[in-house]
Amino acid sequence: MKGASSLKTRGKKSPFVLIALMICVTLALLAWEKTPLLITFLPPSDRFDMRLSVLPPVIPVGTSLDTLSEDEHQQQFYGEDPLVTSTEEVPSEPSIEEVPSEPSREVVPSEPSKEEEFSDSGKPVARVSEESAEELGIPPVGLPEISSSEEINDGTISKIVPPQKKECNYAKGKWVADNRRPLYSGFACKQWLSEMWACRLTNRLDFSFENYRWQPESCEMPEFEGSEFLRRMKHKTIALVGDSLGRQQFQSLMCMVTGGRENPEVEDIGRQYGLIKQHGATRPDGWAYRFPRTNTTILYYWSATLCELEPLNRLDPATRYAMHLDRPATFLKQYLHKFDVLVLNTGHHWNRGKLNANRWEMYVNGRPNTNRKIAAIWNAKNFALVSVAKWLDSQLPQHPRLQVFLRTMSPRHFVNGDWNTGGSCDNTTPLAGGSEVTQDNSSDPVTEGAVQGTRIKLLDITALSQLRDEGHISKYSIKAREGVHDCLHWCLPGIPDTWNELLAAQV
Repeated sequence: MKGASSLKTRGKKSPFVLIALMICVTLALLAWEKTPLLITFLPPSDRFDMRLSVLPPVIPVGTSLDTLSEDEHQQQFYGEDPLVTSTEEVPSEPSIEEVPSEPSREVVPSEPSKEEEFSDSGKPVARVSEESAEELGIPPVGLPEISSSEEINDGTISKIVPPQKKECNYAKGKWVADNRRPLYSGFACKQWLSEMWACRLTNRLDFSFENYRWQPESCEMPEFEGSEFLRRMKHKTIALVGDSLGRQQFQSLMCMVTGGRENPEVEDIGRQYGLIKQHGATRPDGWAYRFPRTNTTILYYWSATLCELEPLNRLDPATRYAMHLDRPATFLKQYLHKFDVLVLNTGHHWNRGKLNANRWEMYVNGRPNTNRKIAAIWNAKNFALVSVAKWLDSQLPQHPRLQVFLRTMSPRHFVNGDWNTGGSCDNTTPLAGGSEVTQDNSSDPVTEGAVQGTRIKLLDITALSQLRDEGHISKYSIKAREGVHDCLHWCLPGIPDTWNELLAAQV
């Protein structure tokens, strides 16, 4: 009876015991949720399953993000209810450090207050302080290194793709008034400037065209300063090869680097390049000058078509010449190894009148050209430009310091005829037809097309020069004849100075 009484008493107490246990369990669960420190009592494998919002999940080693669809990616790495919904992929830099030998190990943030930490096996792990790690160039132990090109969004490390720097199109922009122009005096630069192009020496009265500079739209063009340019070109040779417009650019550059002042130190080294006046010639085939303080050479060689010219009968003073459309000028082949900057131009000699006057005959593959398509004058020019561009491109690996520019055509501005049929260019008002170039492509598609697919650079001056019809020599040439205007060549100082500013900005 005593035993039965005892059991009866226990039966009455059992509901209270159950209630007490339930209260204890409830309090324990609440304490568990509110106290993250209790997580440390779990074994490492259990602790890894607790998803920490500050860290993205570990991607198993050897798993390629590229092989998974968006749904598979989320299900494999995040389960049915992913913590992170971004699907941005950074294959080269995983979101957290991978441990090949133990892919399930958690990466625990380091605690600066501890001097030593222990691995799961109980062995101490050497720590590197953040200061020491920074000096050694390694990331601190624990969290992955975050580079300046990454950011953390919702616990994930995302790659920041910096904006691509847009390459400057120097030919796109506008002319702006600038009272600091011109860069030299047309009166003073007599050492380098031909009288026929020095409009200040003529009876022209309006020179407002000199007071403008070109401002590219998408980049800053540094102010040209002669002595600074020579310092940049120290121990370098700049070669300009082309027609009379190339010669204008050469004379402009010589005036710009000297400020138009007499410079007796400059040495004439034309003989080193075979640039001497031949018997019976009006002038040598070019000029070469060396600035001794910086050991900078600037030279010009006349080659109106950039093609090799070979006399068909060397004994005949009136011989005709083979103009090899598929061979560069002999001067280029002979002296290319000496150049650091090469600027080429051609264009206005590609007409039947010039070819016949100079007794040039088109040759291809060492024989007279029989291809009717190539015989068309503009096709011949295109063929020659592509040939010289490809040849120069093939030479660049042997001359890694060499920069080559192919300059586009300088525009003519004859109105109501040509140079020999009463054409003129009387306008003296600057920018009467507009001041801005908005197009992206060149106005000289033949030259632009010749450099495509090569490492040759385009010096695009056509459209910006097209706006400056008031800058031509016009009727003011010293040797002007009644009714004959020069609407091809430019007054100097003038538009070719801008060509050289564009060149200087790109070398």
